[in-house]
Amino acid sequence: MPEASDILFRPATAADVPAVVALLADDVLGAGRESADLAPYHAAFEAMQSEGNNTLIVGELDGTAVATYQITFISGLSLRAARRAQVESVRVAASLRNRGAGALLMADAESRARAAGCSLIQLTSNATRADARRFYERLGFTSSHTGFKKTLG
Repeated sequence: MPEASDILFRPATAADVPAVVALLADDVLGAGRESADLAPYHAAFEAMQSEGNNTLIVGELDGTAVATYQITFISGLSLRAARRAQVESVRVAASLRNRGAGALLMADAESRARAAGCSLIQLTSNATRADARRFYERLGFTSSHTGFKKTLG
């Protein structure tokens, strides 16, 4: 059986979009908010590609996408003009959860953030995801802010 340590992280291609959407939909929250219509996801992927500092990453194991995250690099003036990495849409295939794949995924994100000159890596996690909160805290993340979201449209 392949091990989590064998996962290769790489920038996604358009061909990865269906597998990434399947990973996003493979949990209680995602099942209710993702769609079977892949057209909007392909359009979003193309938009991400054109933005330059916004990258979808896939973790591949034996030719199959088993993990994913999105990383966006943001330049700003606060915190002494800190460049930061925003990590979103973190998912690991159910078969690899609790086997070290998530820690490898986050290590990959941190490595990419450092290489891009970031001094801060940040993410949000749905407040109902208690296991995710414990996971991020084990990796050294601290809960430092209260997040707000507003649906537009």
